Amino acid sequence: MPEFRILGPLEVSDETGPLLLGGLKQRAVLALLLLDAGRVVSVDRLIDALWGEQPPRTAPTSLQNFISALRKLLGPEILETKSPGYRLNVSPGEVDLERFRATVEDARRLEAVERSSRLREALALWRGPPLSDLAFEAFAQPHVAHLEELRLTTLEERVEADLEAGRHGELVGELDRIVEEHPVRERLRADYMLALYRSGRQAEALEAYQEGRRILVEQLGIEPSRELQQLHGAILRQEAGLQAPDAAPPSEDHFEEVLVALFSGRLVAVLGAEVAELTTRLAQRFDYSDNGSSLPRVAQYVAVMKGSGPLYDELHSLLDAEAVPTPIHRFFASLPPLLRERGVPHQLLVTTSYDLALEAAFLEAGEEFDVVSYVAAGPNRGKFCHISPSGTGRLIDLPNTYATELSLEQRTVILKLHGQVDRGAEREWESFVVTEDDYIDYLSRSDVAGAVPVALAAKLRRSHFLFLGYRMGDWNLRVILNRLWSDQPLSYRSWAVQPNAHPLEREFWRRRDVDVHELPLDRYIETLAGYAGVAT
Repeated sequence: MPEFRILGPLEVSDETGPLLLGGLKQRAVLALLLLDAGRVVSVDRLIDALWGEQPPRTAPTSLQNFISALRKLLGPEILETKSPGYRLNVSPGEVDLERFRATVEDARRLEAVERSSRLREALALWRGPPLSDLAFEAFAQPHVAHLEELRLTTLEERVEADLEAGRHGELVGELDRIVEEHPVRERLRADYMLALYRSGRQAEALEAYQEGRRILVEQLGIEPSRELQQLHGAILRQEAGLQAPDAAPPSEDHFEEVLVALFSGRLVAVLGAEVAELTTRLAQRFDYSDNGSSLPRVAQYVAVMKGSGPLYDELHSLLDAEAVPTPIHRFFASLPPLLRERGVPHQLLVTTSYDLALEAAFLEAGEEFDVVSYVAAGPNRGKFCHISPSGTGRLIDLPNTYATELSLEQRTVILKLHGQVDRGAEREWESFVVTEDDYIDYLSRSDVAGAVPVALAAKLRRSHFLFLGYRMGDWNLRVILNRLWSDQPLSYRSWAVQPNAHPLEREFWRRRDVDVHELPLDRYIETLAGYAGVAT
């Protein structure tokens, strides 16, 4: 089968070598089909991309000739006619862009040294600027910009993997060149400053900040981001958190400290949700082609173009399947007997997941629980509902008087800040904070602690927190922190477990007085469970 390459000049090759792709417009047709490989590209769109708003009368015939020539070259099983246009049938492994994306995704699951190596493999697939032979064509320019951004983001990830692996000395020369080429990319400048600082070159790290600030002010009229300013301040103060991260796992003292908070009824776990697969499937269902977009962006597109009804129906279909609990879910579901033995209240577990995996873990363990879930749509938007162990639901209309109906002395409470799927026939309590508009609306409401029942509000204000599965860029995390504490540090010592945190993320958590521990979540929970004496 042919191999298609767009990470550089457009190229197609088979076992005999590179194929002759014809003239500029014929190559442009192939590029347009490749950029939407597996999807139908309409004739109107192809003609508009090739000739603009005023195509010649011969445009349809010329397009048919290009398609015919390409079909002879590639085979009718690869390039097929399908109303209202044409489709290129290729597998992901046959396109260098898809191989690149798969390698990057695979790398993100690895530890620093292996992650850096895999990201280097991904970047090695690039043979120069993407679609360089078509770069001056109007249709190609937004795609070229998107692909170049993808490359730079991956380069940033590789640099941060090297920083995490302690290779700061090796990075300084490379970053000096890259930052000169991309002077307004603050993430690269932050990595450059950190590499200089860890190499004993504090003065040069501070100079790199001042040079970046000068360029941003002169070229764009803006000051550096808050994160870059905070890193500059941390370097000035020579803060200990800027040193190269220790690869050692958290100490025994850390786990004992967490368990003391847990078994005294003073720990609130905040569980993140992995939404990458949900995002991909939702995008595929509604033919959203901007790969790499976040779930809120994809959901916003669906809500605007198709309506909130189809969006909710598809989310329900995707989330209604039986959710399999993870070791993290099973760990927390195993704790109620230990808490009862000690005579301490049950857990308040906060989550932004929409599925029922956590609930399934408690059901497997034979433990009852209450669910308090956010209502994101309809006349009761902005309030919470209470779903009892029997499955009956009730709106929490006056949270300050909703006291006897919920009790952590009786059983666990699962607080679902962004709604959930409802398997009932009426789907009465189904709701999702999922679109960009949903998040904006969420942020405009009163703080979460003022909208939940009074006992839960008190618990949120007087507890240690353990954040599991969040990154600084997650909308979910920023909403939680903003609605619970505004921009203030947390009141009680708290912890975040975040594999492969980059420097700005460590500084983000430090500003909240949250200790960061960088290791895989499953390994962290396995160790914590071992200290607690429970099985996962």
